[in-house]
Amino acid sequence: MLRRLNEQREITRLTWIDPQRPFGQSSSVDLIEKARSVLTIEASQLQRLAERIDGNFTQAVEALERTLLDSRKIVIIGVGKSENIGKKFVATLNSTGATAVNLSCLNALHGDLGVLSTGDLVVALSYSGETPEMINLLPHIKKRATQIIAITGATASTLAKHSDLVLDTHVEEEACPLQLAPTSSSTNMLGLCDALAMVLLEKRGFRAEDFAELHPGGSLGKYLLTRVGDIMRTGSALAKVSETASVQTAVLSMLEARAGAVVIVKEDQSLAGIFTHGDFVRGYQTDREIGDALIVDHMTQNPITVQENDLAVEVIKILRDHRIDDLIALNEEGQTVGLIDVQDLSRRGLA
Repeated sequence: MLRRLNEQREITRLTWIDPQRPFGQSSSVDLIEKARSVLTIEASQLQRLAERIDGNFTQAVEALERTLLDSRKIVIIGVGKSENIGKKFVATLNSTGATAVNLSCLNALHGDLGVLSTGDLVVALSYSGETPEMINLLPHIKKRATQIIAITGATASTLAKHSDLVLDTHVEEEACPLQLAPTSSSTNMLGLCDALAMVLLEKRGFRAEDFAELHPGGSLGKYLLTRVGDIMRTGSALAKVSETASVQTAVLSMLEARAGAVVIVKEDQSLAGIFTHGDFVRGYQTDREIGDALIVDHMTQNPITVQENDLAVEVIKILRDHRIDDLIALNEEGQTVGLIDVQDLSRRGLA
């Protein structure tokens, strides 16, 4: 695969600048091929990075976890584009419950060093590992931080030599045709930061519910925090009849509740079955006297159910997987307490 990628990149590079075409004039085909070349080069360098992941990565994740367990924070430093990547890394860590802050190398030398408390862990981002502002800051960082993790493309750099752990992000080539603008190198750095955050998330047992607690606003919070009990139909909106009811009674109950299904319950309110509007239509086509029949003879027994404390996101998956429109909610005692209609989810912006 890598050989094919290399061959494609070489062909594209040779045609990147056409000497026969006036400067600034390119066909749409040329532009598309150039775009593909950029992505191909970056993808190949990411693949090489994935193949180089080793024990240092494991140690880095464990160090990050220990820092959080000790109620300390992760401090990310970088300069220029590395600092921008660091800010995104900080945002990802915070959104997954890992306390992190960004520290400007320049501002740190003029008072902001107070952000770094004794016992914190520092992750230093610098592809060259020789950024002057960062190198000048290192002695002050080493007095406070428990560890320094370097993410760099130069494992023999000054930064690497003064760090406790080094994660290598070097690239063989940038996607820039001039080999000047950080492209593959910045992509590798960003990718490795994402890998650290996601593996740390999994190692700490961070769940969807935890993620939702940190994202209470907007559709994401609503999607992850809403539970079955918050959206199910109850009271007069819940069509419910006993096992002794007729199909006609069940249909009237659906009409009164403006529901597409009726729940059939036993005397103790435990679930007996479900009967939908679709069931009635299909039954009426073969038996015009179905209204006089007992509902137990036409209901679906042992229907799929959910618990009232389940997350709405789980309900959506069940409805889609089983291709059904209605779902019965039970309490801990197994009693029927509500019904979820797929249309209700749509109205709430959850479907």
